Amino acid sequence: MLVDKTMSRRTFLLGAVSTTAVLAGCVSQRDITPVAPPSPRVQDTPYTVAELDAMYGPVEDNGYLIPAVPYQQIDPMYYRQRVKDPTGEVPGTVVVDTPNRFLYLVEENGTAMRYGVGIGRAGFSWGGNGVIKWKQEWPKWFPPAEMIERDPKLKEYSEANGGMPAGLMNPLGARALYIFENGKDTLYRVHGNPDWTSIGKAVSSGCIRMLNQDVIDLYNRVDNLPTPIVVYQ
Repeated sequence: MLVDKTMSRRTFLLGAVSTTAVLAGCVSQRDITPVAPPSPRVQDTPYTVAELDAMYGPVEDNGYLIPAVPYQQIDPMYYRQRVKDPTGEVPGTVVVDTPNRFLYLVEENGTAMRYGVGIGRAGFSWGGNGVIKWKQEWPKWFPPAEMIERDPKLKEYSEANGGMPAGLMNPLGARALYIFENGKDTLYRVHGNPDWTSIGKAVSSGCIRMLNQDVIDLYNRVDNLPTPIVVYQ
C-alpha cells in the first residue's frame, strides 16, 4: 500500500491531529469531528483471572479504599496491557488515540503500555501536542467558570470556594496529570475516574478518563516531567 510521503506515520496510523486547543476544565468551545481509523481488536485477554483480580481488585491508597473494578463487564481490549507500539513516537511519550479510546505510554524496544480510556463527548475535545508539566495524587477539582455557568450547583466547588476535596467521588479520581501547551495550562487532564462504565465511551466533559487502578499505574511510570503528550482526534 502506498502512502503519501507528506503524511506522517503516526497520522496515518491514528488519524489527523487537530491543532486547535479548546479549553475545558475539562471543557471546550469548539465542535470537532474526529477522523477515526479502524479500531484494533483484541480477541482474548492476555491475562489469567488471578492476574486480572490483582490488577483491578480493591486498592488502599493514601487512606482511600478504591473499590474493585468489575472488569468482566469491560471489553478486554481496554484492559491495561503491553502491546507493539503503533504510534512511532519517541519513548516516554504519552499518546491518546481518541477515536479508539486508547492511551499509550511509548516504551523502548518498540512496545507501549496501552490503557483503555473514556473521552470527552463531541464538542468537548482537545487535540494536539503538549506536555504533562505537573501531576498530583488525589487532586482537588476546580470546575471552570464555563462549567459553573452551565450548572450553577457547581459554584460551591469553584476556585474561590476552595474546590472539591479529594475523595472517591471527586471527578479527577486518584491521580491527575495536567496538560500544558505553549507554556499555558490547557485545563485538560489525564485523570482517574470513579465510574468504570465510562471506559471506551465519550461521556465526560472533555478530559481523558482512566480507571483509578490504571491511572495510578500510569502515574508511577510517567516519572520525567515535562513529559510530551500527543492527542489524536
